[in-house]
Order: sequence, then structure tokens, then C-alpha cells
Amino acid sequence: MTADDAVMTARALVLRDLEATRAANAESVSALEESVTTRRWWTSQWAEGTAYVAGLIAQDVQDSMLGRFGRWPLCPICEAAGAAGPHALYIYPDLGGPDPTWVCEESGVRVAALGDLPG
Repeated sequence: MTADDAVMTARALVLRDLEATRAANAESVSALEESVTTRRWWTSQWAEGTAYVAGLIAQDVQDSMLGRFGRWPLCPICEAAGAAGPHALYIYPDLGGPDPTWVCEESGVRVAALGDLPG
């Protein structure tokens, strides 16, 4: 997979998660596009970084969403179980890597692979 293919695949996965959580709007998609542009340049400078790009794009969007809207994505498992207060998921492994996964920040439970968040 080329670096550009990896970036575009990552874009599709993050967009799928934004749509599944009903967070896809002009601002969140704009944040995604900003990250895609930055990470495309980043992978052109460091080809070995291609394996990390999907998780990093997800983290970029998550950071942007926090500053604009609040926590994203919220944990659907704890929310359904009536946990005390909404809390976010995070990407594991922290600095990206192959097969990035959304994990509950409270329980540490794997919720979904990147691109597979439930709606």
C-alpha cells in the first residue's frame, strides 16, 4: 500500500466513524481534511510512518473535535449500561500503529476497530 493509499483509507475509516456517531458535519469533515493534508505531507517525509497514519488521523480529528465540540467519540458501551457520565474512547495504540482500535478510557475495553464504531 502506498502512503497516499494509506492516508485515503484512514480518511474513509474516520469518516465512517464520524457518520456512525452522527458527528459528521462541515466542521468535523473540515478537521478530517486538514489532518489528511498534514499527514499526507508527513508520510511523504517519513515513508515508514505509513503504518501509523490511520491512528494518527483519528487522533488529530479527536483532538480537533475536543476543542470545538467536546469529547468524541463517546463510549457507547458504558452509555448503554448507564455509566455515570459520558466519557470518550481513545485510539490504541497511543501513537498509532497497525490496526488502530477504539478503547474505552474508563474500563479499557476494546469497543471497535477504527472505522467500525456502532451507530
